[in-house]
Amino acid sequence: MCRSYVDAGYQVLAVDADPDANLASTLRFPTPEDITPISKMDELIEERTGAKPGSYGAMFKINPTVSDLPEKLWVEHYGIRLMVMGGVKKGGGGCVCPESVLLKTLIQHLILYRKDVVVMDMEAGIEHLGRATAASVNAFITVVEPGRRSMETAYRIRELSEEIGISKVFAVGNRVRNEEEKEFIQKLLPDFEVLGFLPYDERVIEADQKNLLLWEHCPEVYEEVKRIKEKLTF
Repeated sequence: MCRSYVDAGYQVLAVDADPDANLASTLRFPTPEDITPISKMDELIEERTGAKPGSYGAMFKINPTVSDLPEKLWVEHYGIRLMVMGGVKKGGGGCVCPESVLLKTLIQHLILYRKDVVVMDMEAGIEHLGRATAASVNAFITVVEPGRRSMETAYRIRELSEEIGISKVFAVGNRVRNEEEKEFIQKLLPDFEVLGFLPYDERVIEADQKNLLLWEHCPEVYEEVKRIKEKLTF
């Protein structure tokens, strides 16, 4: 998706907001292991919030300055700018801590105030979003596979999204092998708009194993991604 918008002439900012970050590898950035997630930049977090990461009971800013951070922190390759947020994993989830405040403020800035096309890869949830950013999200896409549990997850994600005001929730079928599986997805998601179906393709696995560019090595998959992109261009 990121590459399809670059090919169409847009400035693209990819945001990896999954705690198990691997978007840099997927986009074939060189040495992804050298990219430090923002959630682990302790000095930056303390500078912007006034509190050390991991501290408890400390006072810190809940609206830190972040407008200058994208240009300082993104890495760029193949025309795609990438920011890796990282995760904040603490007991009793949903904590308000310096790390989470900085990440959420930064994501709010990217969605509300940047002119780029922002493509955010998230885990199956809405933890990084809030009501302040929800109204500016053009599309929330849940990726489903032809199985009942995946469909149940799609409905849970849509319910959570609607609670914070995201109304445009779509589905994309993934690893679909035939027409029967397309029909299965559509049957179990009758009130979802399904934007497209990415075919099962052994070359996707091969591209991952050999570190090849997905958009070059898997042309049929990429063509379907571009068709999905056209439906999302608002």
